[in-house]
Amino acid sequence: MKVLKTLSDLDDGDIRSLYDGFDSPITTLDCGRKCSVHNPSGRPFCCDICHAVPAAYKSEWGYLASNTDLWHAWRGDECNQANGALTKLRAETPRGMILLACLGPDKCQRDYRALSCRQFPFFPYITSDYRFIGLACEWEFEAKCWVISNLSRVTDKYRREFIRVHDQLFAWFQDQFDNYAYHSEKMRAEYATRKQRFPLLHRNGVYYLVSPANERLTRVDSNRLPRYGYYK
Repeated sequence: MKVLKTLSDLDDGDIRSLYDGFDSPITTLDCGRKCSVHNPSGRPFCCDICHAVPAAYKSEWGYLASNTDLWHAWRGDECNQANGALTKLRAETPRGMILLACLGPDKCQRDYRALSCRQFPFFPYITSDYRFIGLACEWEFEAKCWVISNLSRVTDKYRREFIRVHDQLFAWFQDQFDNYAYHSEKMRAEYATRKQRFPLLHRNGVYYLVSPANERLTRVDSNRLPRYGYYK
């Protein structure tokens, strides 16, 4: 297996290989049409820079900048956002990554979607004993993202591709694994405050509810998972 030391070591071939191996739609229908009706802009929330700002590895940005006009570096003036929110967003951007903005969903070039677009609304969940066991949802988008309330519609092919690509990234980059371990810890803290369990799409294809206190997994029928916001 190729061993890389830094995110800047990714070359164009590495990026294209990651993209080609993680290209399946999340669901068999256009989930953007399910959520866009609830967004005043008429865009899917995940494709609206005023709701979700994608991040890319700096070497990934180099590949995109050389091959497509879809993206530009995020400036922070694309939406009317308070300075505090902009500062927080920049501070939370992992080292070695850059924030991007695109031309919008009507001009999307699917072959050149960033990895962060392909994985949304999920992130790789890392247990407190440092195991990557499956896909968890970005909890800040619970009320907006249709997929989070309809996890039964996520295809097995998408799940397998998500896991395979992140297994590769974690084999290359320890700091990326650490970033997601920290993000997973934040999720457990959030749900502990709520006194609620959170859904997990396990590597084995089974759906679970996870107790944030002790990380106990309770198997659950996907159609009985919680729904949020507009989709209750």
